[in-house]
Amino acid sequence: MEGIKITKRPRLRKPYLIVAWPGMGEVAFKAATFLVENLKAEEFAEIIPEEFFYLTGSVIKDGVLSVPQMPQSKFYFWKNKNGKNDLIIFLSNAQPDLVKAEEYSQRIIHFARLYKVDTVVGFASMPQPIEHAHDPEVWYASTSLELNTSLKKFNLHKLNEGQISGMNGLFLGIAKREGLNGFCLLGEIPLYTIQIENPKASYAVLGAFSKIFGVHLDLSLLKEQAFTMENEINKLLDYLKLGPQGMGPINEEEIERIKKTLGQLTKLPVSVKEKIEKLFSAAKGDLSKAGELKVELDRWNVYKEYEDKFLDLFRKAKGKGN
Repeated sequence: MEGIKITKRPRLRKPYLIVAWPGMGEVAFKAATFLVENLKAEEFAEIIPEEFFYLTGSVIKDGVLSVPQMPQSKFYFWKNKNGKNDLIIFLSNAQPDLVKAEEYSQRIIHFARLYKVDTVVGFASMPQPIEHAHDPEVWYASTSLELNTSLKKFNLHKLNEGQISGMNGLFLGIAKREGLNGFCLLGEIPLYTIQIENPKASYAVLGAFSKIFGVHLDLSLLKEQAFTMENEINKLLDYLKLGPQGMGPINEEEIERIKKTLGQLTKLPVSVKEKIEKLFSAAKGDLSKAGELKVELDRWNVYKEYEDKFLDLFRKAKGKGN
């Protein structure tokens, strides 16, 4: 198919299409990423990026410039053994220039039609004046009054007015225009944390999706990540409210650790970081595992950040050979 690299051609039964891009709180991207990992969905196609993305700058590490890798937009499939609908999950680690959003969306829809998809599911965030310790509610909006009626029974909140910005919202509107049904599940996030990854909202969204779709998801790891993030935010806020005198035990080293933890959590999902570390450990004992590690680093566009550590595997292996 033009513009799409296909590596497998699975037979799927009435699949739903799930779509997700990065956005506020990384709610959609994290939810879809977790879904891929939890269900062990298999990659089977990707959009060739050069047509929809372009480079806007160089990346720098240790003072050395280099050209970044292009964003990735991949399709995964999962066969549902206990239900009538399989899943196609489309996951992209960047949003295209919205000038090209129409053509980009049409490419996804055209591919989905090959598998007779008629329902699209999107995820998004919903900034609200709530505290980060608050359990987020889930809101919904759909492409029809009939769908709204069927979603109402899951005790979600209907979004009567407003907009869902970026590709996580725009794609559903384009899909509706093209004759597809669909709905979006929005997880609440605090207004003051829109730039921080919010696994608690992703957890709430996936909890709602699992009920609607009728599939069991093990969300325990996502719940742990939400607890970790909440604790880090609590520590930082306590410090900002009380200062070093009021806090007593907290020191500059602890503050730096908190900021570093928050920074890591906002850039790369915890589950992915854990997987990368496990692959590094495996590659230390068996260098043939380095190929799988490189694929994972490229998948998340973080090879440059791990480059020295990755190359050390070969330096140490060469040293042992001598």
